[in-house]
Amino acid sequence: MNLVILIAGATGTIGSAIVKLLSEDNYTLILTGRDAAKLLSLANETGIDRANLFEMDITCDDQVKRTVAEIIEKFGLPDVLINATGTGIIKPIESLGVQDFTATIEVNLIGAFRLLKELTPAMKERKTGLIIHLPGVLGKTPMAGAMAYAASKYGLNGMIKSLREELKRTQVKIVQLFVGGVDTHFWDNIELKVQREKFLTANEIARAVKFLLDQPAEGVISEMVIQPMNHQAI
Repeated sequence: MNLVILIAGATGTIGSAIVKLLSEDNYTLILTGRDAAKLLSLANETGIDRANLFEMDITCDDQVKRTVAEIIEKFGLPDVLINATGTGIIKPIESLGVQDFTATIEVNLIGAFRLLKELTPAMKERKTGLIIHLPGVLGKTPMAGAMAYAASKYGLNGMIKSLREELKRTQVKIVQLFVGGVDTHFWDNIELKVQREKFLTANEIARAVKFLLDQPAEGVISEMVIQPMNHQAI
Protein backbone atom coordinates (compact mmCIF):
# COMPACT_ATOMS: atom_id res chain seq x y z
CA MET A 1 0.00 0.00 0.00
CA ASN A 2 1.46 3.34 -1.06
CA LEU A 3 0.86 5.35 2.09
CA VAL A 4 1.71 9.03 2.12
CA ILE A 5 3.75 9.48 5.31
CA LEU A 6 4.77 12.84 6.77
CA ILE A 7 7.81 12.51 9.03
CA ALA A 8 8.41 15.61 11.15
CA GLY A 9 11.85 15.86 12.70
CA ALA A 10 13.25 13.71 9.93
CA THR A 11 16.89 14.76 10.38
CA GLY A 12 17.24 13.77 14.05
CA THR A 13 18.92 10.50 15.01
CA ILE A 14 15.65 8.60 15.35
CA GLY A 15 13.88 10.47 12.57
CA SER A 16 16.60 9.75 10.02
CA ALA A 17 16.67 6.07 11.03
CA ILE A 18 12.91 5.92 10.40
CA VAL A 19 13.35 7.58 7.02
CA LYS A 20 16.11 5.20 5.96
CA LEU A 21 14.11 2.11 6.91
CA LEU A 22 10.81 3.23 5.39
CA SER A 23 12.52 4.39 2.17
CA GLU A 24 13.11 0.72 1.40
CA ASP A 25 9.35 0.20 0.94
CA ASN A 26 6.66 1.57 -1.35
CA TYR A 27 5.78 4.64 0.70
CA THR A 28 5.65 8.27 -0.35
CA LEU A 29 7.77 9.95 2.31
CA ILE A 30 7.50 13.67 3.03
CA LEU A 31 10.26 14.98 5.26
CA THR A 32 10.39 18.09 7.41
CA GLY A 33 13.19 19.47 9.52
CA ARG A 34 14.84 22.72 10.54
CA ASP A 35 18.10 22.13 8.64
CA ALA A 36 17.77 22.22 4.86
CA ALA A 37 21.29 20.86 4.32
CA LYS A 38 20.62 17.83 6.52
CA LEU A 39 17.32 17.20 4.72
CA LEU A 40 19.08 17.27 1.36
CA SER A 41 21.82 14.93 2.59
CA LEU A 42 19.22 12.48 3.88
CA ALA A 43 17.31 12.62 0.60
CA ASN A 44 20.49 11.96 -1.38
CA GLU A 45 21.27 8.98 0.83
CA THR A 46 17.82 7.44 0.51
CA GLY A 47 16.81 8.44 -3.01
CA ILE A 48 13.89 10.57 -1.86
CA ASP A 49 12.87 13.31 -4.30
CA ARG A 50 13.91 16.84 -3.33
CA ALA A 51 10.32 17.93 -3.93
CA ASN A 52 9.38 15.89 -0.84
CA LEU A 53 11.58 17.99 1.47
CA PHE A 54 10.24 20.88 3.53
CA GLU A 55 12.22 23.08 5.86
CA MET A 56 10.00 23.67 8.90
CA ASP A 57 10.51 24.85 12.46
CA ILE A 58 7.64 23.61 14.62
CA THR A 59 8.10 26.53 17.02
CA CYS A 60 6.90 28.93 14.31
CA ASP A 61 3.11 29.12 13.86
CA ASP A 62 3.13 30.67 10.38
CA GLN A 63 5.79 28.28 9.10
CA VAL A 64 3.88 25.21 10.27
CA LYS A 65 0.63 26.46 8.73
CA ARG A 66 2.28 27.34 5.42
CA THR A 67 4.25 24.12 5.19
CA VAL A 68 1.36 21.80 6.01
CA ALA A 69 -0.90 23.65 3.56
CA GLU A 70 1.76 23.28 0.84
CA ILE A 71 2.17 19.57 1.60
CA ILE A 72 -1.59 18.97 1.39
CA GLU A 73 -1.85 20.93 -1.85
CA LYS A 74 1.00 18.96 -3.39
CA PHE A 75 0.43 15.44 -2.05
CA GLY A 76 -3.04 15.46 -0.55
CA LEU A 77 -3.70 14.88 3.13
CA PRO A 78 -1.05 12.48 4.47
CA ASP A 79 -2.23 9.04 5.57
CA VAL A 80 0.28 9.00 8.42
CA LEU A 81 1.97 11.59 10.62
CA ILE A 82 5.11 10.45 12.44
CA ASN A 83 6.25 13.13 14.86
CA ALA A 84 9.90 12.50 15.70
CA THR A 85 10.62 16.09 16.73
CA GLY A 86 11.88 16.85 20.19
CA THR A 87 14.45 18.46 22.41
CA GLY A 88 15.76 17.56 25.84
CA ILE A 89 17.41 19.32 28.76
CA ILE A 90 18.56 17.40 31.83
CA LYS A 91 19.57 19.78 34.63
CA PRO A 92 18.95 19.97 38.37
CA ILE A 93 16.58 22.72 39.43
CA GLU A 94 19.34 25.08 40.57
CA SER A 95 20.78 25.03 37.02
CA LEU A 96 17.47 24.95 35.13
CA GLY A 97 16.45 28.37 33.90
CA VAL A 98 13.00 29.55 32.92
CA GLN A 99 14.24 29.91 29.34
CA ASP A 100 15.34 26.24 29.34
CA PHE A 101 11.93 25.21 30.64
CA THR A 102 9.87 27.25 28.21
CA ALA A 103 12.04 26.28 25.22
CA THR A 104 11.48 22.60 26.01
CA ILE A 105 7.71 23.07 26.31
CA GLU A 106 7.70 25.08 23.08
CA VAL A 107 9.20 22.26 21.03
CA ASN A 108 7.92 19.10 22.69
CA LEU A 109 4.40 20.16 23.57
CA ILE A 110 3.31 23.30 21.74
CA GLY A 111 5.14 22.27 18.57
CA ALA A 112 3.32 18.94 18.61
CA PHE A 113 0.03 20.79 19.08
CA ARG A 114 0.76 22.97 16.04
CA LEU A 115 1.19 19.90 13.84
CA LEU A 116 -1.92 18.23 15.20
CA LYS A 117 -3.94 21.42 14.81
CA GLU A 118 -3.09 21.64 11.10
CA LEU A 119 -3.59 17.95 10.26
CA THR A 120 -6.07 16.32 12.63
CA PRO A 121 -9.28 18.21 11.69
CA ALA A 122 -8.93 17.07 8.07
CA MET A 123 -8.15 13.51 9.18
CA LYS A 124 -11.21 13.67 11.45
CA GLU A 125 -13.38 14.81 8.53
CA ARG A 126 -11.93 12.07 6.29
CA LYS A 127 -12.38 9.63 9.21
CA THR A 128 -9.07 7.85 8.58
CA GLY A 129 -5.44 8.41 9.44
CA LEU A 130 -2.62 7.29 11.69
CA ILE A 131 -0.64 9.52 14.05
CA ILE A 132 2.50 8.18 15.75
CA HIS A 133 4.18 10.19 18.50
CA LEU A 134 7.40 9.29 20.30
CA PRO A 135 7.03 10.89 23.75
CA GLY A 136 9.75 8.95 25.55
CA VAL A 137 9.34 7.06 28.82
CA LEU A 138 9.67 10.33 30.72
CA GLY A 139 6.12 10.98 29.63
CA LYS A 140 5.13 8.17 31.97
CA THR A 141 7.67 8.20 34.79
CA PRO A 142 9.84 10.95 36.32
CA MET A 143 13.61 11.17 36.50
CA ALA A 144 15.85 13.41 38.59
CA GLY A 145 16.99 16.42 36.60
CA ALA A 146 14.26 16.04 33.99
CA MET A 147 11.74 18.60 35.23
CA ALA A 148 11.42 20.45 31.92
CA TYR A 149 11.62 17.37 29.73
CA ALA A 150 9.18 15.32 31.82
CA ALA A 151 6.75 18.23 32.08
CA SER A 152 6.69 18.55 28.28
CA LYS A 153 6.27 14.81 27.77
CA TYR A 154 3.64 14.34 30.49
CA GLY A 155 1.79 17.21 28.85
CA LEU A 156 2.11 15.55 25.45
CA ASN A 157 0.80 12.29 26.90
CA GLY A 158 -2.28 14.03 28.32
CA MET A 159 -2.87 16.03 25.14
CA ILE A 160 -2.72 12.93 22.95
CA LYS A 161 -5.09 11.00 25.21
CA SER A 162 -7.59 13.86 25.16
CA LEU A 163 -7.41 14.08 21.36
CA ARG A 164 -7.97 10.33 21.15
CA GLU A 165 -11.29 10.84 22.95
CA GLU A 166 -12.33 13.33 20.24
CA LEU A 167 -11.55 10.83 17.50
CA LYS A 168 -13.29 7.76 18.93
CA ARG A 169 -16.04 7.73 16.31
CA THR A 170 -13.56 7.84 13.44
CA GLN A 171 -10.89 5.50 12.12
CA VAL A 172 -8.13 7.97 12.96
CA LYS A 173 -5.66 6.08 15.13
CA ILE A 174 -3.20 7.62 17.54
CA VAL A 175 -0.22 5.67 18.83
CA GLN A 176 2.25 6.72 21.49
CA LEU A 177 5.59 4.94 21.21
CA PHE A 178 7.28 5.44 24.58
CA VAL A 179 11.00 4.95 24.05
CA GLY A 180 13.74 5.14 26.65
CA GLY A 181 17.46 4.71 26.72
CA VAL A 182 18.15 5.28 23.01
CA ASP A 183 21.68 6.10 21.90
CA THR A 184 21.14 9.46 20.20
CA HIS A 185 22.73 12.91 20.24
CA PHE A 186 20.39 13.70 23.15
CA TRP A 187 23.08 12.33 25.47
CA ASP A 188 26.08 14.09 23.95
CA ASN A 189 26.03 17.12 26.23
CA ILE A 190 24.30 15.70 29.28
CA GLU A 191 26.36 15.24 32.44
CA LEU A 192 24.75 12.03 33.58
CA LYS A 193 26.42 8.65 33.99
CA VAL A 194 24.77 6.27 31.54
CA GLN A 195 25.89 3.14 29.70
CA ARG A 196 25.20 4.17 26.14
CA GLU A 197 26.69 0.93 24.82
CA LYS A 198 23.72 -0.87 26.42
CA PHE A 199 21.12 1.49 25.05
CA LEU A 200 18.74 0.78 22.20
CA THR A 201 19.75 1.98 18.75
CA ALA A 202 17.75 4.34 16.59
CA ASN A 203 17.39 1.52 14.06
CA GLU A 204 15.55 -0.57 16.64
CA ILE A 205 13.11 2.29 17.22
CA ALA A 206 12.63 2.61 13.46
CA ARG A 207 11.68 -1.07 13.28
CA ALA A 208 9.10 -0.50 16.02
CA VAL A 209 7.61 2.36 13.99
CA LYS A 210 7.42 0.16 10.91
CA PHE A 211 5.62 -2.49 12.96
CA LEU A 212 3.08 0.13 14.04
CA LEU A 213 2.33 0.98 10.40
CA ASP A 214 1.08 -2.57 9.86
CA GLN A 215 -1.44 -2.84 12.70
CA PRO A 216 -4.81 -4.49 11.92
CA ALA A 217 -7.51 -2.43 10.23
CA GLU A 218 -10.06 -2.97 13.00
CA GLY A 219 -7.63 -2.61 15.90
CA VAL A 220 -5.27 -0.02 17.28
CA ILE A 221 -2.07 -0.26 19.28
CA SER A 222 -2.65 2.81 21.41
CA GLU A 223 0.64 2.54 23.31
CA MET A 224 3.94 0.71 23.01
CA VAL A 225 6.88 0.90 25.40
CA ILE A 226 10.38 -0.07 24.31
CA GLN A 227 13.49 0.39 26.45
CA PRO A 228 16.73 -1.45 27.14
CA MET A 229 16.78 -4.03 29.92
CA ASN A 230 19.39 -2.10 31.94
CA HIS A 231 17.45 1.17 31.65
CA GLN A 232 13.97 -0.14 32.37
CA ALA A 233 11.87 2.53 34.08
CA ILE A 234 8.29 1.33 33.48
